[in-house]
Amino acid sequence: MIIGYTTGVYDLFHIGHLNLLKNAKGMCDRLVVGITTDELAQYKNKNPVIPFEERLEIVRNIKFVDAVVPQEDMDKLLMCKKIKANILFVGDDWYETPKWQEYEKNFQKEGIRIMYFPYTKGISSTKINAILEEKRKKNKDG
Repeated sequence: MIIGYTTGVYDLFHIGHLNLLKNAKGMCDRLVVGITTDELAQYKNKNPVIPFEERLEIVRNIKFVDAVVPQEDMDKLLMCKKIKANILFVGDDWYETPKWQEYEKNFQKEGIRIMYFPYTKGISSTKINAILEEKRKKNKDG
C-alpha cells in the first residue's frame, strides 16, 4: 500500500487545494493530510480566517482524503515516518531550493519520495483574503 502525505493551512478552501488533494490521491492508495494548527500558522506569520477545527473538518470531508492529522511543527519527515508514508506531496515553489534539496537527501535515506505539484495559477488563500479586504474597504468607504 502506498501512503501519501501532504500538509497545508487549507484556509479559505479553494480549487488549488482541491487540485492538489485530487492529484495526490491519484498517486497513492491512502492520503493523509496534515492541517496546520492555528499556533503554527501564526508562527509562519499567517492568521487563518477559518479556525483550525473547522479547517480540519472541511478537509476531512473531501472525498480524496483518507485521514487528517494536526500539523503542529514543521518536521514533515517525522510525521512521514510516524504514518509510514512513502510519498510526501508539496508545491513546486520549493523545488530545487537549497532547503528542500537537503530535505530530499534526508527523505531519500528513509525511502520516502518527494513529489512536487504545480500550484494552480491565479489562486491562493492570500489572494482571496486581499480581494475580500479590498471589497470591505470599498463598502466601508462607500
